[in-house]
Amino acid sequence: MAVRSVCVFCGSRAGANPRYEAEATALGRWIAGEGWRLVYGAGDVGLMGAVARAAQAAGGETFGVIPEHLVRWEVGKTDLTRYVVTETMHERKKVMFMNCDAIVVLPGGAGSLDEFFEVLTWRQLGLHDKPVVLLNTDGYWTPLTALIDHVIAEGFADESIRGFITVCEDVQTLGGTLRAALS
Repeated sequence: MAVRSVCVFCGSRAGANPRYEAEATALGRWIAGEGWRLVYGAGDVGLMGAVARAAQAAGGETFGVIPEHLVRWEVGKTDLTRYVVTETMHERKKVMFMNCDAIVVLPGGAGSLDEFFEVLTWRQLGLHDKPVVLLNTDGYWTPLTALIDHVIAEGFADESIRGFITVCEDVQTLGGTLRAALS
């Protein structure tokens, strides 16, 4: 059986709550502990850096993808198992998506939301059936799930869209969800 890969979308900042970084670190360790590969945005800052450093420290394989224009800004982490520099953000997302079996979204900003909504839209359109999981550390994504419920209630999406997203409150629950989905 091929090595499983988990794409992690997350902030290039650590955020205001120390639990965000703690959970990112726990996720990196968990991915490595499963013998799976981390696929992520190749930055060495914020939650991106935390998840990658934890996966590396635990002996995990890491696959980072970064667009040329962000190499300095996000401090491209060149000591990864595989480090890919793309020309554009669109290429970055495509390479990350094509090299994973599941997507996990940690707290983050506009970039993480963009990545989440793109893979959610692709799922809604039937372009993939990969698990999409929100790690809802201390309720970070609760307003987002309320917005999705509002979109459904207002008739702009079918209720089935909620079934394309799994919300987990901690890495332990997330781990069980991914194991079940990818076994």
